Amino acid sequence: MDTQSAVLTLWYVTAADPAEVLRGEPKADRGFGRKFLAQLNPSLPVTPIGQFPLNRSAEPGASEFYVGGYPGVTVVQTIIHDDQLILSQLSRTLREAVPATEIYAFASNAETGYAGFAHWTGSRLRRSLCGTRFNLYEDHGLPETFEAPFWAGEIDEPAGGISLPFEPLTITEAAQEFWLGIEVGEDGPDVDVVGYATDGRPEPKVDTPPPRRSVAEVATTSVAKLGLNDYDDYEEHDLEPESTGEEIIRTAKHLGGLVRRYAVSTSRSLWERWRS
Repeated sequence: MDTQSAVLTLWYVTAADPAEVLRGEPKADRGFGRKFLAQLNPSLPVTPIGQFPLNRSAEPGASEFYVGGYPGVTVVQTIIHDDQLILSQLSRTLREAVPATEIYAFASNAETGYAGFAHWTGSRLRRSLCGTRFNLYEDHGLPETFEAPFWAGEIDEPAGGISLPFEPLTITEAAQEFWLGIEVGEDGPDVDVVGYATDGRPEPKVDTPPPRRSVAEVATTSVAKLGLNDYDDYEEHDLEPESTGEEIIRTAKHLGGLVRRYAVSTSRSLWERWRS
């Protein structure tokens, strides 16, 4: 085969209308992803690496899984290699990791032009089509209705020679939209997932931002540095969690007055010292 690896997206569906579930943009649960990976292989070292929309993120790397579990729909994205690029030979452990009525698999490698899709009802393989435009790896089952214009050469430009009348990636994207009933892409709803690494790497550190200071707190600090104590109006400033527009104006006026008084007092003191 001219392709050694590809990105695999698996959908486990029990919902009658998966499109309705996905339109609600449900949030993924980290606990679900951990349980999924533990069931897949209990010895895997699992490290969360982030939470993000599947359809707006970079592809997973080696030993990474993106997992999203929602009511009646589960999505898993990872990397497959070698024989599993023939989708009928997809790992049974992975394919049956989540109980589902319908299971859909979509795989692609943009660099080599490989792509493919497969559909199981329970354990029965109903359709599998995968390969490159010039090397068809597998064509199992009867074509679905959405495939007709592709086979008729109505979608993609002809490539000449002995080749498929369509780009495998194009028909794979159409298969996903047909079976899920919704576009999974930049124009579709966010598909929230949690990313996990299974190669033993440590969890990424996230720096905590410093606490936000209110205008009154900044003003208090400035007054203290100037050596002024006439700031009683702001003794209870920490009761307000956010700085409002009125507070900003009030604080600015008060601080400005204190600075002017400080300047006058300092000038008078210097003048008297000069005269003496």
